[in-house]
Amino acid sequence: MRSLSHDSVMPQKKIPAGNYEWTPQLAYVVGLLTTDGNLSGNGKTVTMRSAELEMMRTFQKCLDDHHKLGVEIKPNGNVSYRVQVSDVAFYRWLLTIGLFPAKSYTIGPLAIPDEYFQDFFRGCIDGDGSIRVYTDNYNKYRGRQYTNQRLHVQLVSASPQFIGWIENSVAGLTGVKGAIIKMKPRNERCVPQYLLKYAKFASLQLIDWIYYSSDVPCLQRKRIVAEKTAAIIKNERRKTYNLIESNKHLL
Repeated sequence: MRSLSHDSVMPQKKIPAGNYEWTPQLAYVVGLLTTDGNLSGNGKTVTMRSAELEMMRTFQKCLDDHHKLGVEIKPNGNVSYRVQVSDVAFYRWLLTIGLFPAKSYTIGPLAIPDEYFQDFFRGCIDGDGSIRVYTDNYNKYRGRQYTNQRLHVQLVSASPQFIGWIENSVAGLTGVKGAIIKMKPRNERCVPQYLLKYAKFASLQLIDWIYYSSDVPCLQRKRIVAEKTAAIIKNERRKTYNLIESNKHLL
């Protein structure tokens, strides 16, 4: 299978069975499986689950449309979607790049080519990450009140080795650095989670990096919010401060 340049149009051809030459589609699939997927103990079955129907459709298309989409309705009424891939060759290939069963707490660095790391990282963000946006209306300084548009690219993992490798790899490829925050367990039976968080202007650079083409595989819902917020921030001009009535005497 011919590799795809990042500057060309995404091809319609799918990943053929047994041939796992790196492409943006394959790297994205690996990112999803790394964060939200599962390798069973039977040596052949790979499972991807999500409540995001669009993402599961994209996962199917990046591999092969003949993999069926299962639907599960939970007792609380929530819907979950599942795609199972039973392919020994694909399973074994995933092992060679660093994935394995029961990986959540112990996964470490993976063998991802640099030229496809942005596609892999985008898959991780769509799988177990977030692009958080909000407007901060609570900043006050010397009697003046102003608002800020906030933007944070974030990724959560229970493995400190994995989250540290992601941060170092992104920094090495882009020069963009993040902060890793160890979060307290919800209770004594839970392990700590590690949050990789990028500040506003670092996130702007990452958004341009991972959404480098209009047709890269991604969760469109996240992309639309991210790019809309990024455009607002890039076009921001210094605003005139509004005086807070009760603090006018301070000026």
